[in-house]
Amino acid sequence: MSIRIVIADDQALVRGALAALLALEEDIEVVAVAGDGREALRIVGEHTPDVCLLDIQMPHMDGIETTQRLREEYPDVRVLIVTTFARPGYLRSALEAGASGFIAKDTPAHELADAVRTIHSGLRVLDPKLTQDALVDGASPLSPREREILLLAADGRSAAQIAADVFLSAGTVRNNLSAAIGKTGASSRAQAVRIAQDKGWI
Repeated sequence: MSIRIVIADDQALVRGALAALLALEEDIEVVAVAGDGREALRIVGEHTPDVCLLDIQMPHMDGIETTQRLREEYPDVRVLIVTTFARPGYLRSALEAGASGFIAKDTPAHELADAVRTIHSGLRVLDPKLTQDALVDGASPLSPREREILLLAADGRSAAQIAADVFLSAGTVRNNLSAAIGKTGASSRAQAVRIAQDKGWI
């Protein structure tokens, strides 16, 4: 009996390549593909696959949120994150959301197919280097509020603009930005954003 999979990635070329590679496997059947997390959720409801392959950064609903929704609504569907954004913080977030596996897109085709088989059997598959980095870096030191404000700061918004968006005073926003800069070991807001993005904390 074939392992039925759904692939969700916002890049059509990547979607097609993953589908073509996995379709070559005798025991794997690609039943549908999606361009974003919201579409993936709908398609999984229609096709009830065994495994769903998700990218992290997708429009409408990212891979982490999609994983969480899938685990809540379709607990029998296993999730394998296959992403270019191989960051330790993302790995932690994916596992916390309920993903069974996390690998990079440059993983060889036979290893990708093996990863699908492994998580379908009930086991986990994790990129060894990322797992090591995640242990070294530890969990994100940012509070939910600091993470939210740093995310908005990544777009280049001023403290006043962020304050208006999150209904806080500009002073409170500046305090949160200052705390985030300190916790990331950065010397500026822009550097704090870069560090947090590199580690997958935002």
